Amino acid sequence: MSTQTAFTIEQFYKFLSEGKLMAAKCQKCGKIHLPPRPICDNCYSQDFVWKEVSGKSKLLTYTVIYVAPAQFQALAPYAVGIVQLENGLKLPGVISGVPHDKLKVGMDLAVDFEACAAGQAWPQWQRYCFKPVNV
Repeated sequence: MSTQTAFTIEQFYKFLSEGKLMAAKCQKCGKIHLPPRPICDNCYSQDFVWKEVSGKSKLLTYTVIYVAPAQFQALAPYAVGIVQLENGLKLPGVISGVPHDKLKVGMDLAVDFEACAAGQAWPQWQRYCFKPVNV
């Protein structure tokens, strides 16, 4: 394994707290994993390097949550979607900064490290959202 920082979900969230969206790139086959993992699911290598990825994305699908779990009730209603990043990676996230009736599959989004960061007791890790680029 590389001598760099561990390839764990905890480190992924630490990078988020620094405003960085980081993935693990396998040194053997080149596959990029987001979120990171300790073993490549393509070639089983444990040799990774951290790679910063762009937060520019397109909305693939979404839903609006009206009946939320207890820890998210203060947010309801809120939109959650799956976005495709520029390099083809897919990532789920809350979508903020746009009225729900204006959400459109295919719309351009960008990662936002600030909108979802404060004021909630759970989860304790830094979070990210996606916000529209041009609304």
